[in-house]
Amino acid sequence: MLGFGMYWSVKKNKLTEAGALTGGLLGLAIFQGAGFTGLTMLALFFVLGTGATAWQHNYKARLGLAEENKGRRTAHQAFANAGVAAMLGLLACLFPGQAELFCLMLAAAFAAATADTVSSELGNLYGKRFYNILTLQPDQRGLNGVISLEGTLLGLGGSSLIGLLYAMGFGWNGNIFIVILAGTIGNITDSLLGATLERRHLLSNNQVNFLNTAAGAFAACILYLLT
Repeated sequence: MLGFGMYWSVKKNKLTEAGALTGGLLGLAIFQGAGFTGLTMLALFFVLGTGATAWQHNYKARLGLAEENKGRRTAHQAFANAGVAAMLGLLACLFPGQAELFCLMLAAAFAAATADTVSSELGNLYGKRFYNILTLQPDQRGLNGVISLEGTLLGLGGSSLIGLLYAMGFGWNGNIFIVILAGTIGNITDSLLGATLERRHLLSNNQVNFLNTAAGAFAACILYLLT
């Protein structure tokens, strides 16, 4: 499964060769702790992310909103989006007594990554009004830290899909809502970091994406411990 995914992603110009190798290693780590459910979450994030990036790419390119290289992911981008999940997969494998918590955090990391990618890529297309997340004043579409209602709701939808996969694999209980909420918290964190540190060039986009997934995982941990 992993080998086919790596081959397909390179063949279809979705990942660079180094990106595919990194993704394969990350997927292996995720599988060790979260099994096929974890791999399915990784696959869903990848499919939704690449699909959202490619959707109406030429139109986004004319507006100056498209990613470079048509969204072809590099090794750094692969690690930024799935590195936290891979580390949590290894922790779930090494500490089986805490596997439920680590798998929940893993799912929340993917929910945050999915929400961020979907909300930014599709929100730029379908958003009606754009606001700076810090000031809530109108701001330029596509700038770091700029959000729209439509994009936020689309991101919530992406997070919910990861939550559904989690529930299908690990059981239908209140944890699904933790995944969805934590993913949304991670997405908001991404926008806050974008409006502050990324705009000032103190953090790169990859670093912000990594922290987005870490924030989602941390939020899931706190919510789990409080319930």
